[in-house]
Amino acid sequence: MPPMDDATRTALEAAAFRRLVAHLRERSDVQNIDMMNLAGFCRNCLSNWYREAAEAEGHALSKEESREIVYGMPYEVWRETYQTEASPEQKAAFEKSHPGHS
Repeated sequence: MPPMDDATRTALEAAAFRRLVAHLRERSDVQNIDMMNLAGFCRNCLSNWYREAAEAEGHALSKEESREIVYGMPYEVWRETYQTEASPEQKAAFEKSHPGHS
């Protein structure tokens, strides 16, 4: 197999990112705290990484704009519609895996 050129690699990475975002939008039942506890990142992390990448390329993007790209709607609407109160167990797991970030 020939080596992959940069344009193809970028296109494949972009396709994988779009699929991940679509998957997270479909799985609104999965809470961010559960993602953080299990994977060490959540939708907010992904939106922050997107914003940082945009800024590195000279594109100003607000926190709200990058979150809307990931969530598919304004963050506050997503929170009101899908976010549940974290259980004591979820909070304890988060504090254990991310000390000082609660």
